[in-house]
Amino acid sequence: MKWGPMPVGQNGPVAVSISKNVMIPMRDGVRLATDIYRPLQRNGDAQTMPMPVILTRTPYDKSNPVMQVEPVGNFFAAHGYAVAIQDVRGRGESEDVGNYHHIGNPLEGQDGYDTIEWLAKQPWSTGKVGMVGTSYSALVQNAAMLKHPPSLKAVWIDSSPTSGLDWECRRGGAMAMQMFPALFIHAMDAPEIRNDPAAMARIEWGGRNIRKLLRSMPFKPGLTPLAAVPNLERVLFRYYYDGCRNDWWGMEAIDFKSRFADFPDIPSVFSTGWYDLFTEEVTQQFAEMHRTRSTPQRLVVGPWNHTAMRTGVSVVGECDFGQSAAWGYPVYNRERLKWFDRWLKDIKNGVDSDPPVQLFVMGGGSGQLTQGHILHGGEWRSEQNWPIHSAVQTPYYLKSNGELGLSLPGPDDAPLRWTHDPNRPVPTLGASVAPFLEFIELPAGMSPDYVPQRGRTRTFLHDGPMHQREREDLFGSTEPYLLLAERCDVVVFQTEELEHDMEVIGQIRVHLWVSSNALDTDFTAKLVDQYPPTEEFPEGYHMNIVDSILRARFRNGFDKEELMQPGNIYPITIILPPTANRFCKGHRLRVDIASSSFPQFDVNPNTGELLGRHTFTICAQNTVYADSAHPSHIILPVVPVAPQPKIE
Repeated sequence: MKWGPMPVGQNGPVAVSISKNVMIPMRDGVRLATDIYRPLQRNGDAQTMPMPVILTRTPYDKSNPVMQVEPVGNFFAAHGYAVAIQDVRGRGESEDVGNYHHIGNPLEGQDGYDTIEWLAKQPWSTGKVGMVGTSYSALVQNAAMLKHPPSLKAVWIDSSPTSGLDWECRRGGAMAMQMFPALFIHAMDAPEIRNDPAAMARIEWGGRNIRKLLRSMPFKPGLTPLAAVPNLERVLFRYYYDGCRNDWWGMEAIDFKSRFADFPDIPSVFSTGWYDLFTEEVTQQFAEMHRTRSTPQRLVVGPWNHTAMRTGVSVVGECDFGQSAAWGYPVYNRERLKWFDRWLKDIKNGVDSDPPVQLFVMGGGSGQLTQGHILHGGEWRSEQNWPIHSAVQTPYYLKSNGELGLSLPGPDDAPLRWTHDPNRPVPTLGASVAPFLEFIELPAGMSPDYVPQRGRTRTFLHDGPMHQREREDLFGSTEPYLLLAERCDVVVFQTEELEHDMEVIGQIRVHLWVSSNALDTDFTAKLVDQYPPTEEFPEGYHMNIVDSILRARFRNGFDKEELMQPGNIYPITIILPPTANRFCKGHRLRVDIASSSFPQFDVNPNTGELLGRHTFTICAQNTVYADSAHPSHIILPVVPVAPQPKIE
């Protein structure tokens, strides 16, 4: 047993005891290493009076002081909870080493169930358990809930995927390349290579050379550095090769979305950010639970990427959303504590009457540039439902002259064409992605013992909003470093300058009529908030809001592949994640259509060969139609905005 620092509880500093590496048995005999945090009694012993339990399960090291110890273990123990932080199967100090498959772990649900029920039976437990965690630690909450552990009474699920095929690992049929560097983060601390210097060196080299590896696709099994951890390389090729629905994508630990009806009815909070990679999935899960369950369900969406809610910053990407956006653990833990106090301690603190939905509507700021960031601004808003009922599904039509408007195009409006060159893809300039992390070399003479492994990483892709201009220091950019709107392989449609503010809140769909001279190609769509020109940005500031992709062979769904017939015109739908943004007076709404966004998505070689196994590339001549017979358009959920009163 160890004693941690003195975290602050409701009545001042509280000493906390930590029982390290308590080995909790699973039904198959495997034991999972768990650290138990409890407040100390005055005599120095751990508290034995029964307390509710907070559980988090992680593949990222249960002893991590920033992610686990301080914000979960010490915080909740100081507020009268027993806390269990567990290394999942095959990770950290837990057993079954070598049997960890990133998101493809079929036993996560039953391991969660067994852990919850073991904790509920301990003499220091009241029998009530709540779960917390982000990303993978949110995924395992969903997995455990599907097993209906009777002692699980409440959850706070932050940024959880609900389908590996739909958004996390693939999007619109393309591979979401964020999963490639993510696998190196998991490989770098894989316990099976802990004592294998050659394997560690191979992963280290790969982590330092992520950019070079991304440029070397197609990947080949056994030849990536991830081969040093075979389980993880096999998972990589699932992500890379498997574009159709199959039994692997359908396993319970990966596909929660098709099983929403099987979830228990317990109080749940779902949180995410507008620039998180799981926005669509989190909001969809809340909507279904809120519609079908009797217990309180809550949704919180801020102007955050995958990490910003916890880091407490108001800046994401290049944009500043104002101080009310800066949660951090002080706000996050305050809200989590209220939630669990209500459902695990039965404290009547008013959360029952809180509005079900808390949204941050981005926009409305001055647009001034301070310390390199555009003040985009925004405000929190309460709603009763998601999608919000006041949003009006409004079509904006693409015109051959580059306009975007409410009127239908004419019968003779010409199509627009571009060349998609797989060897010069459109670069990703900001996006709703997980951080694209690469390992960095330590300065000469600095021992790695002083720098945590995850402290030796940096991201090389903005996971958030940024100006849509190529730059010398941005991965994928090439001279002459154009605005994306100036590239000949990006087709741009924009409104006139807005005469009054306009809000878009909800999911967005882009319906296009397209053709190609290739058997297969990609079509991307991006919504942009285009600021008017300023001294700092004479061309205006072009802020990416949301974007996505469709691989043409999956235009009719993901049950089978259907190659195109060159020259045939096809209707396609590109589903963009939801957002909430106020487009201010004088701004323009813009839609960019292209055929690549690299490295956000793998680049289509246009050959129609097996996914990830192409042997050559060709340039595709792609076309989008914008006439009355083929009225390509975007559906925007527009919320009426009351006109601002004139100041006399």
